[in-house]
Amino acid sequence: MTEPSLKTRTELFAFLDGLGIAHKTLDHPAVFTVAESVSLRDAIPGGHTKNLFVKDKKDNFFLLTVEENAVVDLKTVHTIIGAASKVSFGKPEKLMEYLGVIPGAVTAFGAINDTGHNVTFVIDSALMEEEIINCHPLANDATTSIGSQDLLRFMEATGHTALVLKVAG
Repeated sequence: MTEPSLKTRTELFAFLDGLGIAHKTLDHPAVFTVAESVSLRDAIPGGHTKNLFVKDKKDNFFLLTVEENAVVDLKTVHTIIGAASKVSFGKPEKLMEYLGVIPGAVTAFGAINDTGHNVTFVIDSALMEEEIINCHPLANDATTSIGSQDLLRFMEATGHTALVLKVAG
């Protein structure tokens, strides 16, 4: 059995277009941390994201998408997201296998590659208060802006129901 091929940025944009979801993308030098991306704030309005790819002891995987400056307590977040135990960070190999991205390029748009539904997507409720949410389009050398409600529509179109929960302190 062959693995389904990972979607490209172009395929992601075509998928969004097919759903009638407006999106705008700004290309920039690759950024690997929130600190490195701060210089882009003036050019890109809206909520900027930080993504935590975590797993519990039963190998249930979660992607927590929060506002870039939000603090997530990894010792207690499992009680909010429904994990079987405390969570730890998922390995880069699983990140690539399930979401088709490398560390530093983690994004809610990775749902398009999670065809096996191996990941539960959790979006922080505070981030959802933003009109526009900014995520990497499967690579960290660009930022794509999308309406917060459209992000939920995108998730549903990939077969995922994103959980909107208060995960940040």
